[in-house]
Amino acid sequence: MILFLTTSAAEGAGFLLPLLIMLVAAKVMAELFERLRQPAVAGEILAGVLIGPSVLNWVTPSDFTNLLAKIGVIFLLFSVGLETRPAEMFRVGKRAALVAIMGVIAPFGAGVLLMRLWGASGVEAMFVGTAMVATSVGITARVLSSLGLLETKTARIILGAAVIDDILGLLVLAVVTSLASGSVNYTALILTSVLAIGFTAFVALVGAPMVTRMAPRIENLRVSHALFVASLLLCLGLSAAAAYIGVAAIIGAFLAGLAFAEASEDKPTMRQQMSGVTEFLIPFFLVNIGMLLKLEVFRDRWVIALALLVTLVAVLTKLVACGLAAQGLGWRRAGQIGMGMVPRGEVGIVVAQIGLALAVLDQKLYGVVLLMAVATTLIAPPFLRVLYANEVREMKTDPVNGDVQ
Repeated sequence: MILFLTTSAAEGAGFLLPLLIMLVAAKVMAELFERLRQPAVAGEILAGVLIGPSVLNWVTPSDFTNLLAKIGVIFLLFSVGLETRPAEMFRVGKRAALVAIMGVIAPFGAGVLLMRLWGASGVEAMFVGTAMVATSVGITARVLSSLGLLETKTARIILGAAVIDDILGLLVLAVVTSLASGSVNYTALILTSVLAIGFTAFVALVGAPMVTRMAPRIENLRVSHALFVASLLLCLGLSAAAAYIGVAAIIGAFLAGLAFAEASEDKPTMRQQMSGVTEFLIPFFLVNIGMLLKLEVFRDRWVIALALLVTLVAVLTKLVACGLAAQGLGWRRAGQIGMGMVPRGEVGIVVAQIGLALAVLDQKLYGVVLLMAVATTLIAPPFLRVLYANEVREMKTDPVNGDVQ
């Protein structure tokens, strides 16, 4: 009995202690960065670098921490969806689509060209280009949410474009992965495209109105906090459905939040409950990004040079291409949208991991892509704060009518 309790205690410490270290480090660094008037998200990512294998080695990335990070970003995107009314998303649909298309073509083309000029093989170049395509909407959403700017027109364009961008990026990844394996399955690719578009359209057009109509009935159930429980079930259900049909799970989570947006508008209790869940889980997602960065690969100066070039191209192609697609809104708003599409975050990391698993990328190229993903994630938040400074000032002077268009 004593041996069993000792073993159980050791096992508990084995996974509870890393969680404690991750959460404490995230919150301490977030507090420090907020006091320095910098985005908390940047501090939470750097906390991961500090406690990870590259510096202090207090916590090592594992299947468990990766799983917790995935759950964290799912609930982050669900909470973002809660702040986004479907009608407002459709209002910026055409602009968001144009931003997304430009945000895929420019980074992919520039990434492939850069890597070919550097001497990489065709498949290596395409994998790096693919890692530069997708946008990590979770990072931008976290920054805009902390500033209280999710209701702005440019924020809605960024979120809509990121959803489309992610679907297009996954299709590009499917093609490149098939080429790396030796062939392209066009039937599977077309089927995935149709399912992804159909799934997104159905949830946004049919699911959201249905949830709004059913919300009063759900609240009358005898289950405690019925609406909150129903929202959790829909979040996990649509995330699983999205992953099953070949779309990123975070898209399903975002759409689940979108479906509950109008139903939860006058339900502050439900939103507070969801806020508690996300504030606990999101730091694990951000810290995990930092922990995955291995600094030792950058002892080679050529790797450093390539990583800096790839990062520079990754930033400029999104900023310029997406900004030009939104130029009709004015240069400041175009800059907001362009910079909002810059972070690659976990999406770029996933592409790098697939390339490494297929033996297409070696450890050095894997490190280059990883640094690009982390660097773009850290670069965007401070610039977003500067670009949205006017909106923040307007909200402070007129907190009642804070919906800045």
